[in-house]
Amino acid sequence: MSEMARLDVDGRVATLTLNRPEQHNALCVELLGALHARMDEVERLDGVRVLVITGAGRSFCAGMDLKEVVIERSGDAGLPLRLLSSLGELTLRVRRLGMVTVAHVNGAAIGGGCGLMCVCDISATHARARLGFPEVDLGLCPAVVAAWVVRKVGAGMARKILLSGGLIAPEEAARVGLVNSVVESPGALDTHVAELAERLAGGGARALGATKSLLNELDGSLDEGLIRRGAALSAEVLGTPEAQRILSERLGPAS
Repeated sequence: MSEMARLDVDGRVATLTLNRPEQHNALCVELLGALHARMDEVERLDGVRVLVITGAGRSFCAGMDLKEVVIERSGDAGLPLRLLSSLGELTLRVRRLGMVTVAHVNGAAIGGGCGLMCVCDISATHARARLGFPEVDLGLCPAVVAAWVVRKVGAGMARKILLSGGLIAPEEAARVGLVNSVVESPGALDTHVAELAERLAGGGARALGATKSLLNELDGSLDEGLIRRGAALSAEVLGTPEAQRILSERLGPAS
């Protein structure tokens, strides 16, 4: 199994780590495949009530790996759709889990990485983290994660965030509800998340699962068709000449 994703279990709390630190945990097909494989394990865990999702190194997840979505570089025109579809399916799996999910946003959470943060039940970060959805600045459409942003902050605020692009200061992200809590430093975040996970894990397993299931039903979280259409739309826009040009320029000359 690929080591791009790690799973550690400590009593009633499990931790799923994106493990591609040199690339700031950017989403590539291999990383997403490793995350799905680890989710297979998570779904079989017995007695675990909380899943913490985090990133190795200084970043949570820097979004898509541009080397895989610039078709001129990858030579595979179908790769963007496979990557975005895999991300969409991953978010659905995270949301469907009977255990509580906590995003331990230890650093940059950009684009799809910020979407992964939003799909978790609860999220926490620190004051120096970089958050946001810069897709429109790059000629892209954030459709694959848009539904989770709407459910996190409401339709009106989601419009402002996703159409404005750029990044959001952690304090502002907390004010609008994009992230649930912000602490001063990465060290303080580690302590905060550990304490939060331990407290959540003290809840009854049946109560937590039933409550999450009801909340998913109430906010339409399990509309798989919407997420899959979002992935297809994101891939369609990503494949346009405008988007490919902007991304190629951002990536720089081929080495």
